[in-house]
This record gives sequence, C-alpha cells and structure tokens, in this order.
Amino acid sequence: MDSPMSLPLSDQIVLVTGGARGLGAAIVRAFLGQGARVVVNYFRSAAAAQALQDEFGAERALALRADVTDPGQVADLFAQAHARFGAPVTTVVNNALVDFAFDGDARPQGETIDWARFSAQFEGSVRGALNTLQAAVPGMRERGFGRVINIGTNLFQNPVVPYHDYTAAKAALLSLTRTMAADLGPHGITVNMLSGGLLRTTDASAATPEAVFDLIAASTPLRRVTTPAEFADAVLFFASPWARAVTGQNLVVDGGLVKD
Repeated sequence: MDSPMSLPLSDQIVLVTGGARGLGAAIVRAFLGQGARVVVNYFRSAAAAQALQDEFGAERALALRADVTDPGQVADLFAQAHARFGAPVTTVVNNALVDFAFDGDARPQGETIDWARFSAQFEGSVRGALNTLQAAVPGMRERGFGRVINIGTNLFQNPVVPYHDYTAAKAALLSLTRTMAADLGPHGITVNMLSGGLLRTTDASAATPEAVFDLIAASTPLRRVTTPAEFADAVLFFASPWARAVTGQNLVVDGGLVKD
C-alpha cells in the first residue's frame, strides 16, 4: 500500500473542468490565489479561458480546450498539462456542466421530459468525471497523492425545483465519488464531493427569477445566497493538507439551507 501524503496547495497542479466562467472561474482564481498552477479547461469559452491565462501568466495558468465526454481529448489534455508544467496533474475539480440553465419556469415536467435530457446530463456529469479521473490516476499513483473534487448539488436532498435530469446525474456522481474513494484510497488519492445550492450568480443561474434568490436567502441561517467565491473556498479545503483524512464525503455548501 502506498503511504498517504499531503501536498501544500502551492505545490499542486490543478485541473478545473469548465474553468473559464462562473463557478469554474471562481475555483480557478481560488487555487491561483494559493500559488497553485492551474489548467483552465474549456469547451466553448475560449476567450474567457485565454483571459484567465493572460491575467495570471502562462507559467501559472494554462487554458486548454477539451470535451470532457471524449476520453481521447481528455488524455490529450493531461498530456499537454504534463508537458507544460513538467509533472502530473495532482488535483482534479470536475465542474463542467453540459448546457443547462436553472430556469424553473422553463424546465421540462416529469411526465413529459425525454431521456435525451437525462443522457446529456449523465454524459457531462458522470462520464466526464470518469474520463478525467481515469486519466489522472496514473500520475497521482506515481506521486502517492491525488485529490479529486466533484461538484454536486443540494437538489437531490432538497428538490426545491425538480430538475429531474440534472439532479439524477449529480446523484449518480455522488455514488461514483464514494465507490472511487474506496478504490483509490490505498494510493493516497481522496475523492470527495461539494454540493452547492443556487449560486449568486453564474451563467447557469442567470435565468433564475430574483424572487427565487430572495426565497432561498430567507430560508438559510445566513440569510443570503452563497456566492461562487464562497463555494470555491470549500473546494480549497478538500484539496488542502487539512482534509488529508477526508474521503468519500459530500459537503453541502449552501449557507445552511440543507442540513444533511
């Protein structure tokens, strides 16, 4: 069995999928603020990803396009990151979201939603995470250290708006989180999930009516809606040495709206 170890955030090489905009960009900035080197993965948002690379410098931030549902593209992504930074990726944040908007008024109803919507969300959330994890594991095992952080949702605990496809995919991702944690723990690799509620504000939540934000804020002990930057702080915890004994867990970061 490999000896588990911790690695300071400043020594980590981090991949953030869907890292160019919204929550992903907040996570990228959080890691860069701690001195990590970060791969900013994007699919369509080339300009936003390049802007992050230009802001922090190519020696710290690397913008790379890849469709995370394609294992070949993911393999190339990891190879390019290794070539640039001279070492394997140590930390993966599975944040990419496949074409989804949190608009309760426009959501498909349960009696009419088609399987194609479920399939699209499972491809992005589950297959995408599986692809990045499988590409990352050889390098992580080589170093005896790895951190995988999957981005979930509090909606499968509190479906205040029943987004059937999105919520089912994230629930499956939690299952994958826990089975992979059991599989990879002996190699010093932890796998955890962070689940947020509605964030104020990302591209995905921009379609949400203001009244919904107000309702959620009033329902939380903090009386406000969590921001992407606040959520990103919790991502740092799971990557940090302080979480070295934590794996297979799902931490809800939503201002106290959901209690379990």
